[in-house]
Amino acid sequence: MGKPTGFMDYERQTSAAADPKERIKHFHEFHTPLSVEEQQRQGARCMDCGVPFCQAGMMIEGMASGCPLHNLIPEWNDLVYSGNWGQAYHRLKKTNNFPEFTSRVCPALCEAACTCGHYGDAVTTKENEHGIIERAYEKGYAKARPPKVRTGKRVAVVGSGPAGLAAADQLNKRGHYVTVFERDDRIGGLLMYGIPNMKLEKSVIDRKIAVMKEEGVEFVTNANVGRDIKAVKLLKEYDRVILACGAKNPRDINAPGRDAKGIYFAVDYLSSVTKSLLDSDLKDKKFASPKGKHVVIIGGGDTGNDCVGTSIRLGAASVTQLEMMPKAPDERAYDNPWPEWPKVCKTDYGQEEAIALFGHDPRVYQTTVKEFLKDKNGNLNGIVTVKLENKKDEKTGRVAPTEVAGSEKKLPADLVLIAAGFLGSEKYTADAFGVALNQRTNVKTREGKYQTSAERVFACGDMRRGQSLVVWAIREGREVATEVDYSLMGYTYMTVQ
Repeated sequence: MGKPTGFMDYERQTSAAADPKERIKHFHEFHTPLSVEEQQRQGARCMDCGVPFCQAGMMIEGMASGCPLHNLIPEWNDLVYSGNWGQAYHRLKKTNNFPEFTSRVCPALCEAACTCGHYGDAVTTKENEHGIIERAYEKGYAKARPPKVRTGKRVAVVGSGPAGLAAADQLNKRGHYVTVFERDDRIGGLLMYGIPNMKLEKSVIDRKIAVMKEEGVEFVTNANVGRDIKAVKLLKEYDRVILACGAKNPRDINAPGRDAKGIYFAVDYLSSVTKSLLDSDLKDKKFASPKGKHVVIIGGGDTGNDCVGTSIRLGAASVTQLEMMPKAPDERAYDNPWPEWPKVCKTDYGQEEAIALFGHDPRVYQTTVKEFLKDKNGNLNGIVTVKLENKKDEKTGRVAPTEVAGSEKKLPADLVLIAAGFLGSEKYTADAFGVALNQRTNVKTREGKYQTSAERVFACGDMRRGQSLVVWAIREGREVATEVDYSLMGYTYMTVQ
């Protein structure tokens, strides 16, 4: 695919990022897209490789290798190279409902498995995807296409994150009547409030929702199903219900002083900042301001990095990010060969900004909080950290982080954000529908299936599989839609690939 010698003729080029010291002055996206000519050259770099691992989406050593959506990557890279943008869009949309989201927030599992990246630089698949979808909106390819025939069947989708939206999009295209219920005041779930604007402008979400509305999907906001709206009401009014409420039950840090004022869960904090930004351009100040404060973020990953970037934009005096795990190697280790997901150290946009502003990487590895310190009024004013080392338990044989004696250290901290991951879904919606949960409090379904223990109720996304990536949520939404369609009609011609 692409130009046969393209990977040798052209070097990898990606969209230019604004200078860190400039982009921290605002909350907008900060990459300048490639020119059309350069984007087509990047499409030319896609090799005519025998096995395109980029679209495999298979699990190797417990990690995904390639795109879980099985995007037809070599096909649309070739179409980008030849300038056939309209056809490239249609091939992309065949497997991905929301390339406008994934081309911004996906960690590009496709590129990590790219054959071209085995000995050189991977093809800019994520950039090419972004170019395709943005040109599609510009040229009108992405306009609304309502279904011509309706089945008369009604489906309720609870939750408007990527899984719920993908399920709704698929079922609506099939001809079913679909209503999406969202407990927040805006559609999008964690896409809207959990991911900062500089990674995903909310106008991008609104643009897609407008298309879905025009195609016939109904959206209801401020609708907290399981509390304000009874489960029995949905089961009475709809033929099927899909639960796609996410996994928003945060993991806490149980250490002395946890009750100090100034400690927040990261996802709640990010949500409050984004809501304030959208409601009032931050003027209502309905968030805990980090301005002039020493901020400590507990946890790595995307959420921790987003907290770093957000705190810097809001004027933090310092930012420290604690990670329990050791620093990953800068290059692939011998026991982590391609096409496995590369377990290497990634310096994301927030860390880049901290380095530019404060002169050092904010991450402190193999460290956790041993105690939260507070003043006489109960306000947080510091933390005690302790170093960790992995030790093998002689009884169980398990290796686990263990405190290093005498490694305690006191750090200033006026604001702490806990980004330690999630323990599963919030139970109240599942309880309202009487569906069984597994040990992680995720909704239990049969292996590879989406039907819950309750009749006519299905589940998908993080609520079923646990905290994961947007691309996995979209796949789950597509697959549950196929299963729901079959249960409604007795047959299905919907495909997920």
